[in-house]
Amino acid sequence: MNSFLLFLIRTGVSLPTGVITWFICMFAFNQDFFMSVVYAVAIGTAAYFITDGVASHRFLKKHALTRKEYKFIQKQLKEANGKIMRLNKAMFQIRHFPSIKKRIDFIRVTKKIYRLTKQEPKRFYKAEKFYYAHLDSAVEIAEKYALLSAQPKKNYDLQETLSETRNTLEKLSFTLEEDLHEILSDDIDDLHFEMDVVRHTIDQKKLDNKPIDESRRLK
Repeated sequence: MNSFLLFLIRTGVSLPTGVITWFICMFAFNQDFFMSVVYAVAIGTAAYFITDGVASHRFLKKHALTRKEYKFIQKQLKEANGKIMRLNKAMFQIRHFPSIKKRIDFIRVTKKIYRLTKQEPKRFYKAEKFYYAHLDSAVEIAEKYALLSAQPKKNYDLQETLSETRNTLEKLSFTLEEDLHEILSDDIDDLHFEMDVVRHTIDQKKLDNKPIDESRRLK
């Protein structure tokens, strides 16, 4: 749920409601200025929270989530956001220019998974491996790699360790791609279904528009 958009909706409802209430109290019911303000603030505040409740209910209903599930997912996303920031920092601290494109792609995939889950919280259940295991592994490996790659003198053992770590990160990158594919699996299936429907419709139209061979008409 976009918190800024929700704030605009709540304000857009409560503010005019409060102003209208003030005018009604002041001029229709001949209340004094102070009492009109009190009523306006009270009604406007009530409208604010009612709008919030209605919007939240519709959002949860749309995504088939309970309030408890939504709060749990939001907590997990908040923790994941902190981990992604650490991952981003570690990846750009790594001193290995040839792998910079792969590291950028690595970060891009993690942010894509996070953004999709943020937009549609229900997707969290398809990305549990990412949030509970793969993201943690990525952060831990990247931070240790950044620390080791920053050492001014690198002996043979350290060079070998860094090389193995790069290979591990590359394999983990493929794992994250699979996580992203899993999140999008329902969308991919829906797209295939829609394409099948369109192809069937086109084929049917071609069949309907096919000219009839005059020689085969009944005489």
